[in-house]
This record gives sequence, structure tokens and C-alpha cells, in this order.
Amino acid sequence: MVCFYDILVYSCTWRDHLSHLEVVLRILQKHKLFVRFSKCKFGVTQIEYLRHILSGSGVAMDDTELVAVSEWPQPSNLKQLRGFLGLTGYYRRFVKHYASIAAPLTDLLKKDAFRWTEQATTAFEKLKWAMT
Repeated sequence: MVCFYDILVYSCTWRDHLSHLEVVLRILQKHKLFVRFSKCKFGVTQIEYLRHILSGSGVAMDDTELVAVSEWPQPSNLKQLRGFLGLTGYYRRFVKHYASIAAPLTDLLKKDAFRWTEQATTAFEKLKWAMT
């Protein structure tokens, strides 16, 4: 059986980072596990992981996702609205009061309720602005 794992090693200092890497690599070696060097990144200050950017200053949205949100056209049907809310919902933790901002849009998801209004346009633009 072959298992693949993502191993992220975060350290506050370069010296600690080298020490932590040594511990991780020794444990892998002890258990006869190997890493593919081409898949490794050592000593970087930030890394993309699961559509997020991880760095010493915290977790942020990936820039490509920010562009996708900012360029998203105004939805003209339920499927497009679901797509937009799905993308923004994945990153809701980065937006203060996400639920209240998106409420006019989520109301349109109710059965036979999709009717785009000025209130929906305002919520759509406000949510795009808040995300980016």
C-alpha cells in the first residue's frame, strides 16, 4: 500500500526550521518512508496549500481565487449564483459578517425565488469587494 501525505514544517527561525526538518526526515527514514525531492520546498516564507497561502503572517486566499471572484460576472440564473456562492463560501472565514452580506443572495436560492433585484446587485458587489 502506498500512502501520500503533505508534510508542512513551520518554524519561527531558520535555525529551528533546520532542526525541525532534521527530526522529520529522520522519522521518515526510520520508518522507511521516502520523499520525492522534486515535490519538496525547503526554507520558503510562504506556500500554496489547498487553495490557501500559508505564511508566517497567517492564512490568506490564493491570488488566483481573488482574481476569479473580482472578475465573476453578475449571475443571470440559479446555477451561476450557486457557483459564485460556492466559491465565496469556501473562503467565508476571511470575510467578517459574510452571512449577513450574502443573505440577499442566499435568499434567491429558495425554491422559485430567483429574481435578480437591485438589492441582489448591491449584495453581489459588496460581497465581491469584501472578498478581494
